[in-house]
Amino acid sequence: MLNKQYLSNNIVYFIINNYHKYLTIKIIFIFMKQLYTSKKLAAVQQLYTLEAPYQSSRSNNDLFISAMAEITTWHYERNPFYRSLLNSRGYNPKNINNQSSLAELPVIHANFFKKHSIWSIKDESIKHIFTSSGTLGQKSQMAYDHASITAPFLMLNRYVSNLGWHTPNQACNYLLLSYQPTSENQTIGTSYTDHILCKYAPINKLTYALKLTGDGHAFDPFGSIQALLDYAQEGLPVRIFGFPAFLFFILDSMKKRGIAPIKLHPDSLVYLGGGWKNHADKQIHKISFYQEITKQLGISDLRIRDMFGSVEHCVPYTECSNHHFHIPVWAQVNILDLKTLKPLAYGQEGFLNLQSPYSTSAPVHNILMSDLAVMHAGQSCGCGISSDYFEIIGRASTKKNRSCAVAASEFIYPN
Repeated sequence: MLNKQYLSNNIVYFIINNYHKYLTIKIIFIFMKQLYTSKKLAAVQQLYTLEAPYQSSRSNNDLFISAMAEITTWHYERNPFYRSLLNSRGYNPKNINNQSSLAELPVIHANFFKKHSIWSIKDESIKHIFTSSGTLGQKSQMAYDHASITAPFLMLNRYVSNLGWHTPNQACNYLLLSYQPTSENQTIGTSYTDHILCKYAPINKLTYALKLTGDGHAFDPFGSIQALLDYAQEGLPVRIFGFPAFLFFILDSMKKRGIAPIKLHPDSLVYLGGGWKNHADKQIHKISFYQEITKQLGISDLRIRDMFGSVEHCVPYTECSNHHFHIPVWAQVNILDLKTLKPLAYGQEGFLNLQSPYSTSAPVHNILMSDLAVMHAGQSCGCGISSDYFEIIGRASTKKNRSCAVAASEFIYPN
C-alpha cells in the first residue's frame, strides 16, 4: 500500500525514481487532480490530462482559454507585481472568455526572470528552483511547487509515449550531452530533463560528455567517442540526449581521427535540446546535421528529434517526423510584431510568444521570448499533424544572455 502522506510531500521525486515500479501515470493523474482542484483550477487540471499531444478540437481550444482565465486570475489574486501589471494595462482577467480577449493579455519578457524572482506561492510551497544557465552570467531562476513541476513531466511523458520511446523491458546505453551531476548542477533545467528521459528505458551504461574535474566540468570528446564505439560493439539500443553542439563536435572529431562510421542498434535514438547559442557560427543546417548523424552512427532520421523549451516555459515542444515544432493541446503560440506586439499572419517573422497555464508558482503563462520565429499552417508540413508549427529563425537580442547551452558550449571552444 502506498503511503499517501509520503506521496503528497514527495510526489515529483517519487515518480521520477520509481517509474518502473509503479503505474505512475495513474498516480500522476490522481495527484494532478488533487493539486489543481484544491487550488480551484479545474480547467487547468483537465487540460493537462489530455492524452494526445495534437488532439485539436473546438472543445479543447475552449478548455485552453478557460484554463488560461483560471491561471491568470490565480496569479492576479496572489502576486502583487502581476496584479499591478494587469491593472496598469486596464486588463481584467475575468474578461478572458474567447481568443480575442486572450490575445490582449499582457506578456512578460523571459529576460525579466533573469533579474527578478516574483513568486505567487509561499516559500514553504516551493519544492524546487531551476536555473537556466551555468555558473556565470545571467540566469533565470524559476520556482516550482508540486503542481507546476508535475504538469511538464506529464507533457513529456505524453510525447515519449506518442513516439513509442517508453520501453521499460529494453535496457539501453546512454550518452548524455550534458553535465555529470553534482549537488550544484541538479538545478540546471536541461540536465534535470536529460536525467528524467533516462527513466523511460532501463539504464545499462551511462556516459556524460561533460565530465567532473577538480575545478568543475570539462568536455570529454574522446571519452564520448570511445563510449559510442563500445556501445556499438555491445549491441544494445543507444539513447543520446542533450546539447546538439556537443554531438556535432563528437562527430567532427570522429571524422578528423579517421574513425569509420558505426552502426548502432536500430532502436537507438537522438533527442536534442538547448540549441547552439553563442556557437551559431559552428551550426550547420538541421537536416544536414541529422544526415551526418545517420551517416556516422546509423540512427534513422525518424529517430532523431529536437526539443524546444526553456526554464520559463516548460512545454517540451518536440519535432514531428518532418522535424517541425507543432503546437500541442497544452499550449498556444503566437508570432508578434517587433514594434506593436500584435499577432502576425503565417510566414511573417516576429517575436515568439508562448502560452501555457501549468505554473501556479510564477506568472509565466504568457511569455515573450527573445527568439525570432515564423508560424506555418499545420497542413503544409505533410507529417499528418494538423496543428500549426513554428520555425525558429534566431535570437533577437544583440547582447549575449547566457543560457544553459551558452555556458556548456564554452567547454567545446573556450574563449
